[in-house]
Amino acid sequence: MQKIEKIDALDKKILSILSKNARMPFKDVATECNVSRAAIHQRVQRLIEIGVILGSAFNINPKALGYNTCTYVGITLERGNMYREVAKQIALIPEIVECHYTTGSYTMLVKLYARDNEQLMELLNDKLQNINGVVSTETLISLEQSIKREIPVAYEDAEE
Repeated sequence: MQKIEKIDALDKKILSILSKNARMPFKDVATECNVSRAAIHQRVQRLIEIGVILGSAFNINPKALGYNTCTYVGITLERGNMYREVAKQIALIPEIVECHYTTGSYTMLVKLYARDNEQLMELLNDKLQNINGVVSTETLISLEQSIKREIPVAYEDAEE
């Protein structure tokens, strides 16, 4: 695991602004932070290099691509130490967009998108449950996503 370096109040302010609108031009971020565009560019580059900013991406609406069912699947493994090998097999299923090794009722929790219930059944029965080491699965269908956001970035504003 990479050690994350200390970040200061300006870094946190930049992160707070960009977490709300990652497409905001650096010149606008610079104006809001009262520093030069070059300073923002350098800070963002450094935040990427030290592992604070993990990337940038567009959020694609799965429904626009025909994936109408968002599902969370709790997976129980034969043995917890099988997690890494099972995760490699899960990574081969493109409809699975997240995979977590967890504590509690399940060994793993995955998030997947299916076009419909028929494809969901195929993903569960023919793919997930056929992975060596998977003992059982429990499926939870998301009816609606109410909140999706980045973790808040607290910073001290020198002018407030």
